[in-house]
Amino acid sequence: MIKKTAFLFLILSSIAVNLFAQDTSAYEIQRLKINALLAERSAKFGQYDESLNTKTGIFGFQTKRDIRNSNEILRQIALNDNDIFKELKILLDYKDLQVEQVKTAVNSNSESIQNYRRSIKNLQDQNESLNNSINKLEKSRNLAYLFILLLLIGGAILAYYLNVKNKQLKNYKKAN
Repeated sequence: MIKKTAFLFLILSSIAVNLFAQDTSAYEIQRLKINALLAERSAKFGQYDESLNTKTGIFGFQTKRDIRNSNEILRQIALNDNDIFKELKILLDYKDLQVEQVKTAVNSNSESIQNYRRSIKNLQDQNESLNNSINKLEKSRNLAYLFILLLLIGGAILAYYLNVKNKQLKNYKKAN
């Protein structure tokens, strides 16, 4: 039963370590610590298994010393398990910190994107307003050009009419 539990714990720990693996150096160092503790645990469990089979007593029985030795190895395995749990907690804290950093970066980026969108919308509105102003100015300029053209044509017609009347007046004066 203890072998199955230890093996299951070893596999689950390895999976947990692999699932939370990151490229940061502190995370990698912590992961290596846990892997070393797991290897140490596996070795101690092998020693425990050997100690259970050790029978130094008369007629092939275990002595109190054999049982104490097995219990001491089992106690060391339990202490090692506690160390593994502590190191896993630190590893998970690193992971939580990284998740928080990513969330903060996402929120910051989201705010920046919203600000950029507002700026773009304001610039588009301002651009549309300026285009409308340009269109109004072009219409008023075209109207001013038309008015000037009409004045010039009217002035030319008036000058021609006055010139014709002036010639008629001169001819009338010469005739009289």
